[in-house]
Amino acid sequence: MADILYDDIFYNYDERPVRWQGRVTERVETDAVTFARERLGFEPDERQAAVLRSGARRGILNCSRQWGKSTVTAAKAVHRAYTRPGSLVLVASPSERQSAGFVRKAAEMVGRLGIAARGDGDNPMSLLLPNGSRIVGLPGTEATVRGFSAVSMIVIDEASRVEDSMYKALLPMLAVGNGDLWLMSTPCGKRGFFYETWEFGGPTWEKVAVRATECPRIPMAFLEEQLAEMGQAWFEQEFLCGFVENGTNVFAREMVERALDDTVKPLFPGSGW
Repeated sequence: MADILYDDIFYNYDERPVRWQGRVTERVETDAVTFARERLGFEPDERQAAVLRSGARRGILNCSRQWGKSTVTAAKAVHRAYTRPGSLVLVASPSERQSAGFVRKAAEMVGRLGIAARGDGDNPMSLLLPNGSRIVGLPGTEATVRGFSAVSMIVIDEASRVEDSMYKALLPMLAVGNGDLWLMSTPCGKRGFFYETWEFGGPTWEKVAVRATECPRIPMAFLEEQLAEMGQAWFEQEFLCGFVENGTNVFAREMVERALDDTVKPLFPGSGW
């Protein structure tokens, strides 16, 4: 448990400034799993609980469809915002619609805390908590996400489908606040920063893979039906965390990688050729 001390003055949800009578101290459960269960009404399974409790600054979730990636990370984002006054959590995704869906899920959780949802007045997809923390959903284009700093946490939803340029634009925002970064997605071929991070990210990343066959909420009969409908390759990608070739490349990635030879001297040193 921890004491959360709020400011005397805050803006009420109808935009009127309100002064509390004296300063208010609230006892808040700092364990994220207990917080999710008792305050948010979310009962995580064993793997989800591990994600909630993780203190890793870099995390990547390579998980089946319908495992609950968005739900568990929304709970993680709300816990961060609620227990760390003044923190900023950014949510990125391939599209504005998907970011809005994540913020909407977070708003439902915030409502269970007895806090009416309101925006921060600057960003259309946002939540502002009475302690000054914000959760902000970003549009899906690199050109419109710049301008944030001292970010406490960045969550990238459906990261395998987010452009690399967007990812690179987000990373500098973590510098001042030494913030956390969590990527979550099902795979989408052997390309992009999500694949590169999963395969080559190194020990600084906490990697979590959950197949549909490991999720107690997905019936085996449904998976058998999907396998027959989709075929092996699509099924492996959508439900078994597999990075499979999507058929759009002229050459398979493995073939290109086997053709590379670091011992060959470049024709024009310093040019990369």
